[in-house]
Amino acid sequence: MYDKGKIITGVIIALLLVTFPLIYLAASGDGGYVAEPAQPVDEEQCVEPAEWMAENHMKLLDEWRNTVVRGDDRIYIASDGEEYFIGLTETCLGCHTDKAEFCDVCHNYSGAEPKCWKCHISGEE
Repeated sequence: MYDKGKIITGVIIALLLVTFPLIYLAASGDGGYVAEPAQPVDEEQCVEPAEWMAENHMKLLDEWRNTVVRGDDRIYIASDGEEYFIGLTETCLGCHTDKAEFCDVCHNYSGAEPKCWKCHISGEE
């Protein structure tokens, strides 16, 4: 095999390219970072349990949008039977008062670009 040196060099370069993101994260110390949004201080319960909201808030907000726009219904009945006013800025941002410290922390971490802020401006409904 006359190209043994070229093959070994190619394999090493390929391994370095594939593992570079992991090596970079380990060297920079950012590998263990997990986004932690600021939680409301005065509230004990969200409209749904916190774990459910973390996974499904985007589905809930889409459902709320459709309910309000298409059905003109502004009351949400939670899984525990409580009734809440449907409104992003009034209901959600009433407790999660700092959009930058709550919404943006996770959205920036995950690279999500929600459409909420195209129509809703924080502080207005």
